[in-house]
Amino acid sequence: MLRIHCHVRFGHLLEVLLMKLMKNEEAVSPVIGVILMVAITVILAAVIAAFVFGMAGNISKTKIVAATASQQGASTIFITYQGGQDAVSVATLSWAIGSTTGSVAAPAVGWSTTGVGSTGQDHVTVTALFTDGSSQVILDTYV
Repeated sequence: MLRIHCHVRFGHLLEVLLMKLMKNEEAVSPVIGVILMVAITVILAAVIAAFVFGMAGNISKTKIVAATASQQGASTIFITYQGGQDAVSVATLSWAIGSTTGSVAAPAVGWSTTGVGSTGQDHVTVTALFTDGSSQVILDTYV
């Protein structure tokens, strides 16, 4: 009888230890979950910040200059440089009327050129190269 009593006591002790162990695991689990969520949030914020700040360095300021194109007659196309806020920083203007191209260095505001297009619509582009080395398409149209 004594032997059974010890066995029952040992079983009860084992049961109590298991219950305490289970309670401890349940208490630790939310803490680990919160720590993991905070760590993931910090890492995600660092990745997003690196992406955003890395991209900001590649964005250049848009220059404000303009050109116009008009077709007079059957095939004569006029391109006129209108200037703008950043006109003083234009080093070169390059233009294309279909497959015909040309350029002018340091154009004055009001400068114009003529080209020969077709009797249909012609694709006209004007690109400005600035003194800081950047370039920008300032006209892309069909006339």
